[in-house]
Amino acid sequence: MSQNYYITDVFTNKVFSGAQIAVFPDADNLSDEMMTAIASEMNLSETVFVSKQGKNEYERTMRVFSPLGEIEFSGHPVIATGFVLLESGAVKPTGTNTKLSLQQKKGAVEVNVTTSEQGKAEFVQFSSKVSSVIDRFTPLDGELADFLSITPAELDHKKYSTRLVSCGFPYLIVPVWNYESVRNARFNLAAWSQSAAPQTAAQEILLFSPKTPFQDANFNARLLGPNIGLREDPPVGTAMPAFASYLCSFDFTQQGTHTFAVDRGDEERRRSVINIEMDNKPGTELALRIGGEAVIVAQGQMYL
Repeated sequence: MSQNYYITDVFTNKVFSGAQIAVFPDADNLSDEMMTAIASEMNLSETVFVSKQGKNEYERTMRVFSPLGEIEFSGHPVIATGFVLLESGAVKPTGTNTKLSLQQKKGAVEVNVTTSEQGKAEFVQFSSKVSSVIDRFTPLDGELADFLSITPAELDHKKYSTRLVSCGFPYLIVPVWNYESVRNARFNLAAWSQSAAPQTAAQEILLFSPKTPFQDANFNARLLGPNIGLREDPPVGTAMPAFASYLCSFDFTQQGTHTFAVDRGDEERRRSVINIEMDNKPGTELALRIGGEAVIVAQGQMYL
């Protein structure tokens, strides 16, 4: 038995940028054990297995695995799967907007794929609603600066402030003035261990700046933490619901729909651009639409 697969770079329109995701678009006959073994063999951050268990070709089941095991939900694979299904011909476009329903472990995700007049996938967007818990108990400025290897003066207190935000997974969200502070930060485990940070239960820090040298983004963001390598710059997509909730927690964020883009990395470190729409309205849930571009960088067969 052989399986066709595609490797995509997600949240980018350039090869060798963004996040690498493998997609197996016809995985109906694969067992759990086989999916686990394939994900380990691919050794990418995430590998997606798509099956035709929906009512029609526009309803699919997608299961996402890292080399360590299955993941209940992740946003990057949604973008990759929507893009591959259209580009590979597994799904036929319905005009310039094709709607898909992709069932993950946590539930169905509604996806819209924008295509050109020639049927080429150009942009993939999915919708979600999230609830958040926000806590203003955070480490002191000196502690933040120490475990980020920056100076206290680089922290932004004029417009933003450090807050703990959880949409199921807690992030310590830290604002700085400049893009360079985000790029130059280095996580210091010893300083982290001696600070109040471990008491917050957050294991990842989302460091961001409202400045970026790129015209297609409004914020630059980076994840750091005790489980992230010193020189790693991992994808930030899973932190975007928490970041959107963070922005809505400030009084200056007016009610209504807001559109913005967040970039991660730089030209040398697989830059990604994540486009976000959020509906800031009274209530317990925040409606989000997260989208981006993708590009296929490889296509192949795996022999099983």
